[in-house]
Amino acid sequence: MSAEEQIKDTVTRNDVVLFMKGTKSMPQCGFSSRVAGVLNFMGVDYTDVNVLADESVRQGIKDYSDWPTIPQLYVKGEFVGGCDIITEMTLSGELDQLFEKEGVAYDKDAAEKIREANA
Repeated sequence: MSAEEQIKDTVTRNDVVLFMKGTKSMPQCGFSSRVAGVLNFMGVDYTDVNVLADESVRQGIKDYSDWPTIPQLYVKGEFVGGCDIITEMTLSGELDQLFEKEGVAYDKDAAEKIREANA
């Protein structure tokens, strides 16, 4: 299976996928850590893909999304964004709305606590 096929299979088989440097329990860069931290704190069930483990996936995800940076978050097969976009969406409540629209379970109180802490 090519990197592109592997990526497509992963994003279509899982509701929420984070392509990141490291893993959800041990991120290897600050940007990946921030997005994983938001998802972990909000209790989102997601699949993490460590791009550092496979160079073809690391480059392949950038080609697949036509987005130059990692991390990259996908919800229900659709590319949502990287660290800055996810941070903005979390603080504005847009990420909550996306999760609700797509039927992704998350902790609403935790999402509110993130916003309160950053107000």
